[in-house]
Amino acid sequence: MARIAYILLCHKDPEAIIAQAEQLTAAGDCMAIHFDARASAAAYAQIRDALAHNANVTFATKRIRCGWGEWSLVQATLHAIEAAVDAFPRATHFYMLSGDCMAIKTAEYAHRFLDERDMDFIESHDFFESKWIKTGMKEDRLIYRHYFNERTQSRWFYAAYELQKRFGLTRDVPDDIQVMIGSQWWCLRRRTIEMILEFLKKRPDVIRFFSTTWIPDETFFQTLVRHLVSKEEIQNRTPTFLMFSDYGKPVTFYNDHYDMLLGQDYLFARKISSEAHDLKDRLGKLYATEGVTFRITDEGRNLHKFLTGRGRVGRRYGQRFWEAGNTLGPNREVYLIVCKKWHVAKRLVDQIMSETDIPCIEYLFNEEDTALPDLGGIETTLGKRSRHRRAVVRLLFDNFETDKLVICVDPANLEIIEDFNADQSHAHVLEIDCAYSDAYLIGHARRIGLAGENSPDETVAELVPTLRNALAYESELIQGAGLGSYQRIRETDTPAEKEAAITAFLGVSPDKARAILQLDYLFAD
Repeated sequence: MARIAYILLCHKDPEAIIAQAEQLTAAGDCMAIHFDARASAAAYAQIRDALAHNANVTFATKRIRCGWGEWSLVQATLHAIEAAVDAFPRATHFYMLSGDCMAIKTAEYAHRFLDERDMDFIESHDFFESKWIKTGMKEDRLIYRHYFNERTQSRWFYAAYELQKRFGLTRDVPDDIQVMIGSQWWCLRRRTIEMILEFLKKRPDVIRFFSTTWIPDETFFQTLVRHLVSKEEIQNRTPTFLMFSDYGKPVTFYNDHYDMLLGQDYLFARKISSEAHDLKDRLGKLYATEGVTFRITDEGRNLHKFLTGRGRVGRRYGQRFWEAGNTLGPNREVYLIVCKKWHVAKRLVDQIMSETDIPCIEYLFNEEDTALPDLGGIETTLGKRSRHRRAVVRLLFDNFETDKLVICVDPANLEIIEDFNADQSHAHVLEIDCAYSDAYLIGHARRIGLAGENSPDETVAELVPTLRNALAYESELIQGAGLGSYQRIRETDTPAEKEAAITAFLGVSPDKARAILQLDYLFAD
């Protein structure tokens, strides 16, 4: 009889992880947990203490910091797999899960399903020939080396990428490997897992190759399974039910999706909303239940397509996903760096990203070519971003899987600052008050179109007093806006005063603030 070892990668919500582990092991299955090293030690200790009595739970041999699109996700999976192989010698299958997944069948059904099919369940499509990748990078994911995180280090990611392209620094895929691609949610037989671990001991070149590809969790296991297992023993599908909207974002399931989910020909579903308490409670109790009969209809995707295509009565289309909801959420914190000298703010966010885990976005509402992840099209123009600014920022929070986000804002955009300050989220504002030389103000006049490139300097110089007063007025408006959490750094402040402002703004230690401000040329023109 099948016995499943669940490989759980998670990074938040320790209470939900504990409940998930208890529910899935109650019927005799087991679990190996990797809890992201970015999360707090206290949360990890809470999970370990709560599950210490459960002999069917083990933990990854090593905790590492994981980032979307990085090799770290694959390495974390391997650490959890190794722990599960050692701890659970009777496990017949290894099933990849996240904290957002829940069973939509009973253990009895899942065991019978696997017993009747001596197969590996994993999406595995030819990387180059299939149309699995709809947009963005394809071959470049593999032939160039990717050392930086595209979401949190986008400037470095794309700089390194463009540099390699410019100098033709490509590489070949290992000769005997056919790269495959597919969903990272799979279920593999024990002998397949053991073959993968043995293969990796003999082929460090394969690990070296995949460790610098982009989004390797969509290619690594998919490639190795097809390399080691005959095609006839692979079901080219994921056993986890997941859907994507027509904008490429994962569909989230809520309380009223219970019956629909049980009718799908899958064992698990992803993503279950953290707010769907009734759905989570019902699914949690379901797994250990016996004698349940499931009527498989598989109508989920067609139903979702119909509902989103037709929209509400009286409308041809439903709301765009970015039009729904009007708040960032009460548990999120947005940090606004307000600075007229954009290069100063950009230097500061580079330092924040290098010293903390907080994602930073530069002048999102001011600069057309700001580096942004794919948000389904809403990010493509300044007009769209400005019209749906809370929605854009909400999508960025979801994309980075974080509750903290730094954004640069021009001081002229007081309405943006006030908008985020009025949201139920927590807005923190740091105004950077720079010194403005006459030469800078003359250049500024040309940049914003008050003067042309060929206007005589003497004519432009007459604008300097007006511009200086205008910038001072912008600052006065910000200071008088009654912002809840406001800090200010002046270029003329002492290092100690600047460190105190950064400490209060970001909520970091004085040592961390000192490290962030270590640039001698932060304010240089």
